[in-house]
This record gives sequence, structure tokens and C-alpha cells, in this order.
Amino acid sequence: MKRLMDIIISSIILIIFVPVIIIIILLLQFNLGRPYFFIQLRPGLNSVPFKLIKFRTMKNLRDNENKILDDKYRITKLGKFLRETSLDEIISLINVIKGDMSLVGPRPLLMEYLKLYNSSQKDRHLVRPGITGWAQINGRNSVSWEEKFELDVWYVDNQSFWLDIKIIFITIWKVLKREGISHKQSTTMPKFRGNKSIGGE
Repeated sequence: MKRLMDIIISSIILIIFVPVIIIIILLLQFNLGRPYFFIQLRPGLNSVPFKLIKFRTMKNLRDNENKILDDKYRITKLGKFLRETSLDEIISLINVIKGDMSLVGPRPLLMEYLKLYNSSQKDRHLVRPGITGWAQINGRNSVSWEEKFELDVWYVDNQSFWLDIKIIFITIWKVLKREGISHKQSTTMPKFRGNKSIGGE
């Protein structure tokens, strides 16, 4: 039932949002240029990699040593708006339809984090990653990595159809209120470094 719900709801949302997607692409053309999409390998179910697709929100700016600049220097006004409204992830519904992701589940993070998880945190990969999840409605980027992972593992242990429905409706409310977009120490969520933290798309 979860997989069927993923396909039906994602397909309906994508069809409804076709005009919005076209407008976003046009705005990105004038604001950032090509490519319009941010595509990156992320760990999916059982840590198997897949290509996550989102709309671009940042410029590819680097310093004199060719190191990528901090998010606060790269994110554009349009990018900030897309993130605050979660419209940058509307195109990720393609990943849901393909089966890479689910509507609800732990967020797909960076491949490099896999070697940093403890035995409990690794359990977040026992289910498909999600567009939204228990951690997203309980703080999103405003909570610590440790808290986020605890919430992810709690979801894995307690997942149900009705919990997913609850998370989806609370997510809509949170997006409208634009809560938990930024971390207190970063424009976005700082990178997970075991217990250290630079931001990532």
C-alpha cells in the first residue's frame, strides 16, 4: 500500500505542478543558467546508491584554491525561496515514481556519511529514503545530527500507513509556515563529520 500510495500521489502532484515546474525552469534560466537540476549520488534502501534529482539553488562559486565556497555565498534569492517552500524538491518525485525513494522516510544524505554512522544510525537505511520524514516534521535543519538520526531510526522502528499520512499532512503545514529551514550555525544544515560540522546542497 505504501508503494502504491507513493506512485499515485507523486504522479498526481507532478501533473498538477507542471506549470510551476516550467516557471521554475524559466526562472533558473535567467537566475543561474544551465544546468537546471542538481543531480548527486545518494544512498537509498540498504545503502544502494541512486541519483537524486532536485532543482539547483546555488551558484558554483569557488575560492582562489578552487575550494567550494560556503553555502551562504552560493545560495541565490531564488534558491532560498525554492528551499523555504520545498519547491526545489518537487522534481524529486521522479525518484519516488522510479522507486528510488518514498514520499515518507529518512532523508537521503551524502554517500560520505555512510562510514560515519554508528550501528544504530545505519538502521535509517533499512527503508527507502523519503521526500519528507519524522525528522523533517520534528525540527528539520534546526536540530542536531544526533537528534535527526534518532528520529529517523524511531520512524524505521514504528513506521505505519497512518504514521505516513500524519507526516505528510504535518509536512504541508510546516512548509506553509516555513519552519526549520536553516540550522542555527549555517545557511543550510552543516555537513555531518561524526561530531563536527560545511553546508551542502
